[in-house]
Amino acid sequence: MFKIIIFSILSLFSSTVLADALLKVHKVDDNIYALVGELSQRSKDNFGNNSTHGVIVTDEGVILIDSGGSYLGAQQIHKTIKTITDKPIKIVINTGGQDHRWFGNEYFQKLGAKIIASSKTQADQKDRADAQMSRLEMLIGDSLKKTNPVAATEVFETTKQVQLGKVKLELHHFGAAHTVGDLVVWMPDKKIMFTGDIVFNNRMLGIGPAKNFQSWINVFEKMAAFKPSHIVPGHGNPSNLDEASKNTYQYLVFLKSKVAEVLDKDGGMMDSLKIDQSKFNYLKNHKSIAGKNAQWVFEQMEFDY
Repeated sequence: MFKIIIFSILSLFSSTVLADALLKVHKVDDNIYALVGELSQRSKDNFGNNSTHGVIVTDEGVILIDSGGSYLGAQQIHKTIKTITDKPIKIVINTGGQDHRWFGNEYFQKLGAKIIASSKTQADQKDRADAQMSRLEMLIGDSLKKTNPVAATEVFETTKQVQLGKVKLELHHFGAAHTVGDLVVWMPDKKIMFTGDIVFNNRMLGIGPAKNFQSWINVFEKMAAFKPSHIVPGHGNPSNLDEASKNTYQYLVFLKSKVAEVLDKDGGMMDSLKIDQSKFNYLKNHKSIAGKNAQWVFEQMEFDY
């Protein structure tokens, strides 16, 4: 009995340590951080936080970019932020309509934070909330408890200025990318860009709910025109623009060119599955997503031929 009790305590302790360690803190600049989650699928252990989140500490409080994949995921993010600062979270920015960008909104709203997103993201949040909850129930199970999807309450169409204390930000919605309402958060004085799911580092992107790879390419080009010195992506580690381009933009352009070759030869969707994507095999999850990406790009492009 004694051994069983000890084992149970150790198991609980191990689980707690695991949960606490899932978000890794990367310092990007003074008072600017990236909280990097797992690169694999959402799970009960990561609370849906298989994503990267931004933290900006100002003299008047904290700006959080993306609130997490669940209520418990938001708690985990907040706990991680407390290892950085004890200042309150005043503003939460949702960079898109994917669950891990906004399912923690209610948690931070209860703490007094205002929630900002593009108007298209707000509509996307409301449209897909039930479907995303159903999917998360299958993926994270009990870790979804207490989660009540709350859409952003303050919205804008294309551009918005945000200021907290001495920190000034620009929010830009350039068009659909991974989701229809994706936006970037730009810090002009630091030349730091928080991109949400417009950029995937370290793992292979999925074409996503917007299913518009050409718009995604266009959005990336508009983001890149700012020439950011640092990028905090939606997934993976912070990087420079060249690395972000290699992992995201160049992959999308590659798929476009290869699917065009298939169509030029009057090939079908099954031929798109035969595209050699091995040059991108260094990206995590490539085995499970590469074929689907090729099919989605084919589906969009075949109407243009």
